[in-house]
Amino acid sequence: MSASRSYQCLSCRFKDLTTSVPKTARRQFHASTAKPARKSAFPNVSADKMGLTEPGVAHSHARVRPYTKREKELLAMKYTPDQMEAIEVGEQSIGDEDLRIQGRPRTDPMRISYFDDFSKVRPMVDFPVEGAKDEDVAALLKSGTTEKLVASKASQTRQQAAEALDPRILRLSQQTGMTPNQINALRVKNLVNHRVVNQTRMGKIQSLYFLTIAGNENGMLGIGEGKAAEDEDGRRQAMMNAIRNMRPVPRYENRTVYGDVRAKVGASIVELSSRGPGFGNRCQHLIFELARAAGISDLSARTIRSRNKMNVVKAAFEALMSQRLPEEVAMARGKKMVDVRKVYNGGSIH
Repeated sequence: MSASRSYQCLSCRFKDLTTSVPKTARRQFHASTAKPARKSAFPNVSADKMGLTEPGVAHSHARVRPYTKREKELLAMKYTPDQMEAIEVGEQSIGDEDLRIQGRPRTDPMRISYFDDFSKVRPMVDFPVEGAKDEDVAALLKSGTTEKLVASKASQTRQQAAEALDPRILRLSQQTGMTPNQINALRVKNLVNHRVVNQTRMGKIQSLYFLTIAGNENGMLGIGEGKAAEDEDGRRQAMMNAIRNMRPVPRYENRTVYGDVRAKVGASIVELSSRGPGFGNRCQHLIFELARAAGISDLSARTIRSRNKMNVVKAAFEALMSQRLPEEVAMARGKKMVDVRKVYNGGSIH
């Protein structure tokens, strides 16, 4: 007796075919696991488990009591009337319950090692006041004539600096955000200069072309071009443009480039290669000046094909700016980056 299959309609047969096909996993485009499979490396600890909401652990009520008359008199000797008014408004706006629960000093390693003292100027936290020191600020705050005296001192120093400075340097300082002393401390060098001629209907107009570099020898580098009829005007124009065009240069261990980089400008091709500590800058003089202005001390370079000075300088600058950082490569590949030498050699990288 032959076993015959029961009759099925056409739609039922298609349904069996679709359900029998195994489901394939979606292709992942990164190495990390999918979101549902991820687990936090640290458990989520709530404020209740840490004891932050318990009144017994927090400060006592005596710590947040209002200021007495004597305490206000002592504070008035240290702060100005405007600051005292701000302190009183702050005391009224913050409730006692918030101070008892959340107003405790931090105990973590990243806590601030001092409480705010507005009578001193801290250079890492506060904005500097021109022409004033910590002792002067404390004396001015006690006397109550802070605004007039500090404003007069600042205006005097600004006036003296403006009289002594060139207007062009002052304008450059306003555009770049650097002080005149920082601008004067930059390493500026003219690398290329030659005469150019522009043919017009009025005849040939001659001018001088200059290509200048500027850097602080600590990771900042810029190049600028200038053209004028007079030598001094062209040099100054190129120097101003180089300082305006200063950009940060990526440096590995603050001494060399990241791997091998290559750039092409016109018919000139420049290849830069990283080298070990103590190798020095072994390259032609144009790239040597660029590396020294940027703060690079170990570098080798090759100039392939054309050795036009202007194109070589521009190609070397473009190569320095087009470096691929390890962080960018790791992010593109979806991986985490670890410096093996720093981990296993106890931080000694030389």
